[in-house]
Amino acid sequence: MKRDLFQLEQHDTNVKQEVTAGLIGFFTIAYIIAVNSLILSEAGVPLEGAVLGTILTSFVGCLIMGVWANAPILVVPGMGINAMFTYTLVQSMELTWQQALGVTVISGLIFTLIAFSALTTIIKNAIPKSLKEAINIGIGLFLMLIGLEKGNLVERGDQSIIALGNFSDPLVLATIITLVIAFVLFIRNVKGNFLWTILLGTGIGFVLGVLPSKTNDPFSLEGYQEVFGAFTFTEWTSLPFLIAVFSIMMVVVFENIGLTYGHVAATNRPEKFKKAFQANGISIMLSGMFGSSPTVSTAETTAAITAGGRTGLTTITTGFLFLGVTFFIPYIQMIPSNAIAPILIIIGGLMVQNIRNLDLSDLSEAFPAIFVIVMIPFTYSIADGMAIGFILYVILKLSTGNARRVSFTLYVIAFLFLLNFIIHFAV
Repeated sequence: MKRDLFQLEQHDTNVKQEVTAGLIGFFTIAYIIAVNSLILSEAGVPLEGAVLGTILTSFVGCLIMGVWANAPILVVPGMGINAMFTYTLVQSMELTWQQALGVTVISGLIFTLIAFSALTTIIKNAIPKSLKEAINIGIGLFLMLIGLEKGNLVERGDQSIIALGNFSDPLVLATIITLVIAFVLFIRNVKGNFLWTILLGTGIGFVLGVLPSKTNDPFSLEGYQEVFGAFTFTEWTSLPFLIAVFSIMMVVVFENIGLTYGHVAATNRPEKFKKAFQANGISIMLSGMFGSSPTVSTAETTAAITAGGRTGLTTITTGFLFLGVTFFIPYIQMIPSNAIAPILIIIGGLMVQNIRNLDLSDLSEAFPAIFVIVMIPFTYSIADGMAIGFILYVILKLSTGNARRVSFTLYVIAFLFLLNFIIHFAV
């Protein structure tokens, strides 16, 4: 039955190779359970509920990808998009976390409709490459800023001015030591380096006395009832809600197009892109129902593919390993900020590397991209940073006589962003 379902012989692989690849993939991406949960908790999501939501979202996402697309692509809540969920939708746009989950559900539904239609190509071609790259770079800088803040290496003052943290603070020392270790592990390409960073960082936090305060409440699956199905569509007609849906949808579509195509190409199976992209959309919609931020075809999939993963059996193996972590949920609360901050900083740095793909020779392309990169971390809002860049792009193309080089879709996008700013400042 397994041979029929996953077509192992046709993919020149076997059960042992696929399961081993799934195991390696899991240990490469397992850090997301702690990191995503702690970021969601800052949006107000109950921590234990966020942990279980992350686990179930990862399990179901991998299951769908494995069965529907038969591709070795790991589907888990994405870094960057989880920061957008918490710091942009909730803290900046002032949506409740339940509304942010509702935004995720609707974004996933729209994504799924796009994935099952020809709109994928239309949207992909509507946005210029410079803006696509700039969004990833800006989100990378944003993640680095969040990581620096979580480790108290920098602090935002009353006027939102960034300043160096207090280096007599034990958390700062713990973060610096953990960050150095994280860099060494990552650069030396140690397997499961992020997982080792969390474990060692927690040990350092224990020695320096910066572990979070313990709670005496026993873990109960009943507490997850607060999170499962908690999404709401209240005020869904309001402009902030609609802008949030649009912004999330844009980011996950662009990110998943790039990641998914890269992964199927790495396995020499480009024909699997369509079904894999569809699996992404369904997974994003379900992530909002389970109580998590949107999923992506994670970059760590590369580890599973390098280990020999070629079919959905790899992905399903990883998914069931996620499910097994449920028994260790109480220990997630013990993880200190110094163990998480270095991971955010390194992942952000990797995303910033995309700056090498920018062509800055055309200033009408360069300046909008630069503004996206700079304004995402400076405004502490991915949506606002995107909006400024998109609006400026249209203005510069119009002013240089290149109006025809702007797609109708991009005109609509820029207009909606501009309308949001007008209404925001008028209120």
